[in-house]
Formats: sequence, C-alpha cells, structure tokens
Amino acid sequence: MTLAIVNTETPEDSWHLALPVAELEKQPVKMKRIGGRQIAFFMTPDGVRACDNRCPHEGYPLSEGSLSSGCILTCNWHNWKFNLESGDNLFGGDRLRTYPVELRGNELWVEIVDPPFEERYQAISKSLRDAFDDYSYDRVAREIARLIKLGADPLDVLRMSIDWSWQKLEFGWTHAYAGMADWITLYHENAGDAETQLVCLLESVTHVAFDVLRESDYPYSDLTTAFDEPGFLSAIETENEPAAIAAIRGGIRDGLQFEDFEPALSRAALAHYNDFGHSLIYVTKARTLIDQLGHSVMEPLLLSLVRSFIYSSREDRIPEFRAYLTQLEKWGQGEMTPTAELWRHKSINKSMKAAVACSQKPAEEIYRALLLANAINLLSFDIRQQEKINVTVSGNVGWLDFTHGLTFANAVRQQCRRFPDLWPQGLLQMACFNGRNAGFTTDDFDLDYWKSTDLKQQMESLLEQVLNHHQGEHIVSVHLLKMALSIRQEVEELENPEAEILQAATNRFLNSPLLRRQPRRTAYQSLQFVSKE
Repeated sequence: MTLAIVNTETPEDSWHLALPVAELEKQPVKMKRIGGRQIAFFMTPDGVRACDNRCPHEGYPLSEGSLSSGCILTCNWHNWKFNLESGDNLFGGDRLRTYPVELRGNELWVEIVDPPFEERYQAISKSLRDAFDDYSYDRVAREIARLIKLGADPLDVLRMSIDWSWQKLEFGWTHAYAGMADWITLYHENAGDAETQLVCLLESVTHVAFDVLRESDYPYSDLTTAFDEPGFLSAIETENEPAAIAAIRGGIRDGLQFEDFEPALSRAALAHYNDFGHSLIYVTKARTLIDQLGHSVMEPLLLSLVRSFIYSSREDRIPEFRAYLTQLEKWGQGEMTPTAELWRHKSINKSMKAAVACSQKPAEEIYRALLLANAINLLSFDIRQQEKINVTVSGNVGWLDFTHGLTFANAVRQQCRRFPDLWPQGLLQMACFNGRNAGFTTDDFDLDYWKSTDLKQQMESLLEQVLNHHQGEHIVSVHLLKMALSIRQEVEELENPEAEILQAATNRFLNSPLLRRQPRRTAYQSLQFVSKE
C-alpha cells in the first residue's frame, strides 16, 4: 500500500482518524464525514486515495462514481473525470480536492489542512480564468463563491474580468462594462445578502466573458504624449486612435485622475450624436467603476473607452439627423415654455426645432420636459411594431430603442450638471431620441394601469425583477438593469405626477413581451436587399 509521508512541519491536529484499514479492504470505496466535510476513500492498486466526496461540478457523490485504471475517477452523473492522484480535471472543469493519507498501525489517517491563503487565492483565480474563457456560467458562479468563502475581496473578480478582457474588445467598450457599474451599485445596496451579491458579481463577470469569448487580443499603441484637451479632442474627431491613446497614457503617467480626463471625455462623447447615446452613458459608468475598483482599472477602462469613441457611429452625419449642427448653432434663440406635450408625435427635425424654440429657458426645465416626453414614448410604444414582418431595416424598432432615450437622459443630467456648457448638445440629442421614437407610438397610453400608488414599493419590485430576470441574453438583462437604475435616479429628482410617469413607463417595459429574434422579418429584409444588388 503506497501512502503519503507525514510532513513533520504540519500540526499533528491536522491529521484525523478516518477508518480501520480492514473496513476499506472489505469494501474498496467508503465515504466518511470528517472535520465537517464528506471525504471518499478508494482502495486502488497503488494504495489508498482520498478526495472530496462531492463532485465539484454539481455535488454528486463521487463514492458512487467509477474508478478505472490509471486512477481515473469518473462522476457518473455528467461523466466528469478526475485524476485521483492529482485532482486534475480531465473534462476541463473544476479541480477535485485530494487529501494525503497515512497508515498508523491498523488505522487509516487523513490530513485535512488548507493551503496558505495566497496559494488558494491563486488556484481559485486560475480556475475562475478557465471558467471565464469557456463562458461557463455555473462554474464562474462556483469559483466566485469560493473566493468569497476564502475571505478575499469579492470585487477582485471584477478587476480580474477587466484585466482579462480589455484588450480583447476590438471596438472598445460594450454594455458589459457599463452594466458592471450598475451591478456594483446593487452589490453594495445588498450588503449582508450573500445570494443577491453573488448574482451581481456573476451577471457582471459572465457578461464580460460572453463579449470576449474566443476573441484574440487587439493591441493598443504604446506611444505616450502629454495630455492636453484640445489635442485629445482633435485625435478623437479625426479617429486617430494612436494619438488619443498616447494622450491618455501620458496623462496617467503624469498622475492625472479620472476627474482630470472627465471634461474632455464628456465633450468627446457629445461632440456628435454618438452611437445612439452610448458614448456619454459609458463616461458616467467609467467614473463609477474607477471610483469603486480603484486606480488599477483606470488605464484599461479609459483606453478601451477611447477606442469605443474612435469607432462610434456619428449619427448626425446621416440624413435623418443632418440638421443637428444647424440647430445647435441656433441654440439660445427661443423663449417657448417647455412641456412634454410640445414633443408629442414630433419628427426628428421638428423635435430639434422645438428644443431650440425653448432654448432660452433654464436647461433643467427643458431637460425635465424632454425626459417626460421620452418616458411617454416608452409608455405609448406600439408593441405591434415588434410583430410586423414587411418593414424596412429602419423599421426594426423595439423596446431597447425606447429605453435608451431614458438611460441617455440620465447620463445627460449627470454630465451636464458637471459641465454646464454641454447642456445644448445633451438636450438637442435628447430631442433626437424623441423624434426617432415618436413615430412608433400610439395616440393613447394607460398611465393608471401601469402606475403605482406606492412608488418606493414598486421600485423595489422592479429591481427584484432585474435581479431575477430569467433572460438568456446579456444584452437584454443589462438593459433592464440600466433602465431601472436610471429611472430610480430620475424619480428621486421629480415630484408626482412626473415621477409616476417614469415609473409607469419602466413598469410597462419590464412587464411586456420583448421580441428579439424575428426570422421572417430577417428573411424578408434579406431577400429585398439581395434583389437590389
């Protein structure tokens, strides 16, 4: 019988009596509860081997498994295979913990001692990286739970996921990083609720993992120059990624903090009607992530954010929004009183003209009216649009087009309060959102059906729906999340009945059918497109 030699430096109380050897000779597989855990013992041709009885996959008892030549243990539930000598997983999943054993007279003893913290931390982190790279949702959850049980900082898993992903984002930021900022908010709000906090970490890490699944690295320039705002903005405008990246690197080298970059980032984000409002939203989320996760994430987050600016679409250059710059030049020429009704059912151009017509009024007064106008659009979205087949690509309008009008509005309020000279751009782009969505709304909406007499209770209910969203697509669940938290912030700024309208719109969105894949519409549009080639 081959047995491990006792490490004389190990405390003797780490060794536990397991069972008489004769008992194992009669029955070559035994499970024993020792030290608060289930341990399986196997009599093999090379001696006794011991391991955790619970399969690290889903907990099936390995004492019910099959042991083959070469000391390979198979869990018969899902066919995971482990090298019982080393604990290595031959299936590509979690490792199996094994234990040293020793024969003392006629008794079998087992050593149960945990490795040092750093060794366990590194082992779990490595296993988490494997699960991350495979986009293994359940396994990621288990590895995060193991790090938490170890006593590590749970937010380390977010720092790791940024480190593993930022150079694999070919076009810069995605919703995954933006969602991470909001998941952190819910994480802190649910201190003491281990299950909810794990949901927040799991959803964030796996969204990032999904967005970089099987992606290669897309390197950044190593050049470094001094940061100056005009030069940086010029580099963004001319889509000169190396120059913009060099400026960020140089600023970080010179000790600049996010607050030093934020004015330029906000101006770059609003310099055009950028990427359906994503650029400005991402700036607000970058601030949250850097504040919560620390300086170590600043460079990867800012470099990937800048890359997303470089590749962002500039929708004010397409015909539908081409009047944007002309209307921006007219800002400050109108004294009309802003009300949500002023923007009801208005086209893109008419929405922008209405904003200019009010532009001498206080910016926050115009903001509230446009916020409500976009909320009413959401509340009155004609969901039959989702079921139409014979529509052009420009008719591919759904719930997420409407929710962006509100999440973008939330970003406008945050950044334009910090930098008031940006209010004209922010408000005019909110008008663009109204105009692009207004044509897909009904004349009436049922506020009484969707509103609540207890706004606080309804908000808690909506957030619970977000935390237990049942959505298979990260892009959907993250929109639920961003929408809910944006509305919560905006509601805190409003009085009834304006607050009721925002929450009613959110309630309708979260409780209505959301159609994502439409095969017949796609087939129709593809045939129409190809026929004209």
